[in-house]
Amino acid sequence: MNRRWHRSRWIGLCGLVFVLIGCGGAQDTDPPGDASASASSTTVVRPEAVAALGQLEPAGDVRRLAAPTAGVAGTPRIEQLLVDEGSVIRQGQVLARFDTKAGLEAELAEVDADLASLDNEIALQKLEVSRFSRGAEWGAVALVQRESSREDLVRLEGEQAQALARRQGLLVDLEESELISPLDGLVLEIHAREGERPSSDGVMDVGASQRMQARIEVYESDIAQIRLDQPVQLTSENGGFDGQLSGRVLQISPRVQQRDVLSTDPTGDADARVVEVLVALDDADVRRVIRLAGLKVIARFQP
Repeated sequence: MNRRWHRSRWIGLCGLVFVLIGCGGAQDTDPPGDASASASSTTVVRPEAVAALGQLEPAGDVRRLAAPTAGVAGTPRIEQLLVDEGSVIRQGQVLARFDTKAGLEAELAEVDADLASLDNEIALQKLEVSRFSRGAEWGAVALVQRESSREDLVRLEGEQAQALARRQGLLVDLEESELISPLDGLVLEIHAREGERPSSDGVMDVGASQRMQARIEVYESDIAQIRLDQPVQLTSENGGFDGQLSGRVLQISPRVQQRDVLSTDPTGDADARVVEVLVALDDADVRRVIRLAGLKVIARFQP
């Protein structure tokens, strides 16, 4: 009986060992279905487009046009403003007139009248000098009269020279009584209106080109994802134009600076460090925003 019990016990222990080995193998080997499910759950993460804020501006030079200084009277007032913001302008075009123009024209007319009178007096005086020069041989009286006539002629010619110099100065002042466009381009911003004396901001800002670009401020943490010729999509932050504008990265500034274009989002970081990126607009989109310089835009740089 003891032998039968030992035999049963041995068989039970062997069975337990086989069961444990089987369980371990089942834990170490995943079913084929589970392996394929694990592999399919791994997805490729695509880089997101970088978004940044900026504004539209002319692609050419931007100039600030100031008013002349009228001596002790200071800066003149604007009498006529002949253009509006967004107006297309040509080199030599009159953009504004100042209130000094009428007074200068009156002074110029007075000087011209004086010059005409002096011309007549000088012509007569030259005849006198010539006449007394011929008669100087006849006696001392004629000689004295000749010298007196010469002195009068010199005086008149001096007055004529002064009048001509004054006239030249008036012509310069008269030219400055009008604000003339120095270039072909666009009026970007007007700082002073009719009846006002322009401040240190000048009268207006003009752009030297009718092409447009966008100046975008990219966070320094995102600038590594920006490259030259990278495609960019622009939308208006405040609905200034419909749809999107297309462009490409033209230039990346080598300098990090403080943010300048502020968002309308009150939670935005005004002290953020950014890098300026210039985006050249596609020709097909330039006409849509040619009069919208300064408009805020949101740029999305395509990965």
